[in-house]
Amino acid sequence: KVTKDYENSTVAQILELVENASDKKAKTEYFVSHAAKIYTPVVLILSIIVFITYPIFFDYTVKEALNIALTYLVISCPCAIAISVPLSYFSGIGVSSKNGILIKGSDYLDNLRKLNTIIFDKTGTITTGNFEELNLIILDNEYSKNDIINYYVKGESLSNHPIGKSIVKYFNKKTSTNDVKNFKEISGKGISYEIDSTKVKIGSAEFVKSKQFVNGIFLKVDNKIIAKIDLKDKIKSNSKKVISELKKHNIKTMMFTGDKKEIAEEIAEKVNIDEVKYELLPNQKYNELLKEMNKDNNLVGFVGDGINDAPSIVASNIGFSMGNIGSSSAIEASDVVIIDDDLDKIRQAIDISKYTTKIIKENLIFSIGTKIIILILTSMNLASMAYAVFADTGVTVLTILNTTRILKHKIK
Repeated sequence: KVTKDYENSTVAQILELVENASDKKAKTEYFVSHAAKIYTPVVLILSIIVFITYPIFFDYTVKEALNIALTYLVISCPCAIAISVPLSYFSGIGVSSKNGILIKGSDYLDNLRKLNTIIFDKTGTITTGNFEELNLIILDNEYSKNDIINYYVKGESLSNHPIGKSIVKYFNKKTSTNDVKNFKEISGKGISYEIDSTKVKIGSAEFVKSKQFVNGIFLKVDNKIIAKIDLKDKIKSNSKKVISELKKHNIKTMMFTGDKKEIAEEIAEKVNIDEVKYELLPNQKYNELLKEMNKDNNLVGFVGDGINDAPSIVASNIGFSMGNIGSSSAIEASDVVIIDDDLDKIRQAIDISKYTTKIIKENLIFSIGTKIIILILTSMNLASMAYAVFADTGVTVLTILNTTRILKHKIK
């Protein structure tokens, strides 16, 4: 049964956010592209000017002026810059991949070092997403424990949410869903379905309209709440350490979650996150992210794993996704994929970015500096063609050798 036009559906809204957010992606124009466009034609023009003016205005023969002009032409070749800089980025991306970090382009590798704020989703990111501590509480003794488990498993078997998967995994009960009708999953709230004309709802207190209880995954059968499950998500073993390391890099840490205030604040306190925002739906996460990005000089990363995180992942300056438990939409939307879901890989990626930038700066300073010095010496007729060959080929070889240090860089 169709209850809404497609453009008003949750899927359409998420897709629209993803499409619009992609326009906001920061674009990096590297210094090397500007330098090459300016440097080469300037030196070419200089060589022509030297050839024409030196014999006329200075005490140089045509042969000497021609030799200087040709030396200029050899030096004008930007091979060292054009080869070593992209090679540095390729090396950085290669080292990242070797360490389980998939970076989808040199722009993203370059921007990693500039991050000021990193926002984390909670479930599956800060926490494992596996709710190992589960407590079933029966609120109506008219229903047996087996019947209640059956209601939970039938509904959650059809859900893609990590909580639903964890409930099914915990009860470890196989049951047919052929008799389930009118199944609906409401993003950030819960699920509903019908079975033998019985209406069933599973979800948050707000979703089932619970007045007595606040926290838990409630089961409502025919307008009567009959049970609840208390869940406790397990924090990843290294979450606190990773947050601490990011703070050492002067990066502000935040957590966005759809969970209730008490749960969100408890997790945030345990891992020592700077700021937490709770009870957020996907579009609210997106809007809160944009607020952070609109702050002056604030480059923001977002780390998530589910389809609901996809708009925020693609809208952020650098979007991170969990490659192991993450949804395909989140992985596709992200700029950086953490293959094994290890949060410490974010810190490692930033370290690789900074080291790659260091090597690029060394290559640029050395190559451009060497060319300028030899250009000056050539202008004074103190450098031969051999110097020009070194400024071109020799410098190129040396910068390439320097770039290989990235491949040997050891991540702490």
